[in-house]
Amino acid sequence: QAQWVESGGGLVQAGGSLRLSCAASGRSFETYDMGWFRLAPGKEQTSVAFITNSWSGHSAYYADSVKGRFTISRDNGKNTLYLEMNSLKPEDTAVYYCAARARGANGYSLFSTNAYGYWGQGTQVTVSS
Repeated sequence: QAQWVESGGGLVQAGGSLRLSCAASGRSFETYDMGWFRLAPGKEQTSVAFITNSWSGHSAYYADSVKGRFTISRDNGKNTLYLEMNSLKPEDTAVYYCAARARGANGYSLFSTNAYGYWGQGTQVTVSS
């Protein structure tokens, strides 16, 4: 069974950039739909972006709050998911989690936490003003 490990978080000034990575161990990374979520203090966990598996064409979707600033991508050869974050704002401060859904596992929207059966441990992103 694959495991998922995030990295790349840190402290950055507003307007800066970070790139998060989520490395998967195990096989068949290309068969998973992958998402990024974030959890800010006092708020609910929310979807940031997701990207579909290879059979679904690697389609990418974004929350309105990050459109035009964040880019989700994946490298199936490296078993790694990425989140490129630009023009960061203080309101982007949160713990960021990658999540994975096995192909055909359920019919939930990939914007929903219910869709995902596998989660990483999270990486902290702090944006100072």
